[in-house]
Amino acid sequence: MADDGRRGDEDDRGPGAAYQVFVVMECLLEKLKVLNYEEEVLAKHNMKNLSRHYFVSSPYLASNPGEQFYMFTIIAAWLINAAGRPFTEPQEYDEPNATVSNILAELRAFGVKVDFPPSKLKSGSGQYVCLVLDRLAEEALRRRGFSFRRPTYPTETTEEESVLEDDAELTLGKVEEETIVSVPTLFAMRMFSEPSSKPDEILESTVDAADWYLEVERVLPQLKVTVRTDNKDWRIHVDQMHQHREGIESSLKEAKSSLDKLLEDIGKTQEKVSSREKYFNNQLENPIQEYRSALVKLSEARERHQQACGRVTEKTRVLAEISEDLEKVKQEMEEKGSSMSDGAPVVKLKQSLAKLKQENVQMDVRIGVLQHLLLQAKLKEKSNMTRNMNATNLPEAAAAATGPFV
Repeated sequence: MADDGRRGDEDDRGPGAAYQVFVVMECLLEKLKVLNYEEEVLAKHNMKNLSRHYFVSSPYLASNPGEQFYMFTIIAAWLINAAGRPFTEPQEYDEPNATVSNILAELRAFGVKVDFPPSKLKSGSGQYVCLVLDRLAEEALRRRGFSFRRPTYPTETTEEESVLEDDAELTLGKVEEETIVSVPTLFAMRMFSEPSSKPDEILESTVDAADWYLEVERVLPQLKVTVRTDNKDWRIHVDQMHQHREGIESSLKEAKSSLDKLLEDIGKTQEKVSSREKYFNNQLENPIQEYRSALVKLSEARERHQQACGRVTEKTRVLAEISEDLEKVKQEMEEKGSSMSDGAPVVKLKQSLAKLKQENVQMDVRIGVLQHLLLQAKLKEKSNMTRNMNATNLPEAAAAATGPFV
């Protein structure tokens, strides 16, 4: 159904629609040459020149999808940069879907309507690959200010010139015959005519005919008339078409028998291959079943092995933690054992106690001195207070004694 629909679309577009992609590819190649892609792309990546139909998808052309897709992405990235938009050059192992999406996004940014799925570009060849590169090449040429001009055709000849050319169409045989007829007469006139005087009677040649023919053969290459053919004449094209048709028919007759024989041999070989394939399938059915069961067991064993490896990893981690804690405990025990067996701390304690006792004695002496000083200060202060009190009490007593007499 899909083939019938596709065939119907081609019939609606015309018989030459299927070959339009060849024309687009040839135009694309010319545009790439104008942009100097040989030096800027091919020489940089050490690639060979593109053929006229490199990106065309056809059963009659050899294809390499991986290489064609990589070449498509490299040229597309270069054209986008040449058109004035920054674009990172894709690498050979990048994700194809992401690369195609980025290229289509840049194409939409140029105002081009994309009405086909991105998967059409992943094959690296076909109509849409050629169309995308062609539009990008046009944008790059527009960026550089280049445009193709219309061709100028030469002016057509008038009817009078055509008539003269028709009259000038002479066959080589007629030209040679007229040349052979006229040359002996010219030869005789050159040998026997006298320019100074006119002959009084009819001249008769006495030269042998063999000498005439020798002279004719000598001057014949110089007397040949070359008729210039017009490439625009339709009759020339028709003659060429007939010649090519006859050549194709003759070649077809010669090659048809060989092709028929080759087709018969290929059919026999295919039958033999299919019969041997059936035989091998029947013979290897049981080993294949055993192989499949072995694969299932192998996958289960691998799964168990992965689980065991996970458990071993976990146990190894726990063992490492326990070993680290053990090393810490050992180090602490060694430190405590060395401190218990060593007498240096006891000596340090004794020295510290003696020093504390000495400092206590000194402190006691200082405390006694301070207490003595404090006692002296208190006694002195008490004596001063007593003296002051006595000094204040004497005038008051005198006043009291003299008061009644007054």
